[in-house]
Amino acid sequence: MGFDSIWHWIVVLILVLLIFGTKKIRNLGPDIGSAVRGFKKAMHGDDEEEAKAKAAAEKLQADPPASTQSATQEQRDSTESK
Repeated sequence: MGFDSIWHWIVVLILVLLIFGTKKIRNLGPDIGSAVRGFKKAMHGDDEEEAKAKAAAEKLQADPPASTQSATQEQRDSTESK
């Protein structure tokens, strides 16, 4: 009974199903996928998190409208001169 015999592979498949069960084999694909994604994320490190933090820190804030400042200044000037 060699590796090229179909009966050999059927027996191996039956043994694997008996040992692990269909539920564990069915969950094998998603488990491997999440492990690979986790590995890729770990390889990139904190580069993405640092970039997001840096972008959030560099956001520009708008200056208040100029008309509000000048109106407030005029009110102060007129109040002080009286």
